Amino acid sequence: MKKTLGTGIGLLVVATGIFWSIAATDAEAGRGDGPIIYVTGQGLFYDSIVTADPLPARGPFQQLEMGGPSPNGLQTEFGPGDRGYRGGRWWIDVNGDGEMDSEDKYFSCPLLGPGREEA
Repeated sequence: MKKTLGTGIGLLVVATGIFWSIAATDAEAGRGDGPIIYVTGQGLFYDSIVTADPLPARGPFQQLEMGGPSPNGLQTEFGPGDRGYRGGRWWIDVNGDGEMDSEDKYFSCPLLGPGREEA
């Protein structure tokens, strides 16, 4: 139990550090102070603005994942105008269990339209 908790806390610290370093780097290139996020369902890149970090783990959230073509690798399936878009309320699966739980990261970072085809 202690090993799992320690690993979860370690991953949260790493994820938070990565997110803020990405946000700081991309703020110089984008229109907002947040990272550039690729929306897979639209094939578009969006600038973003961080409005609340952290948020309590209550209400609807949309998963933000690593592995996309944006400069920082952040991607999601839905963007502005899509039915599944949650207005920029994101969760990152810090503990890698595929479930939204208290060990994950929750924050608000709305996407700024219009989207564009290149980062």
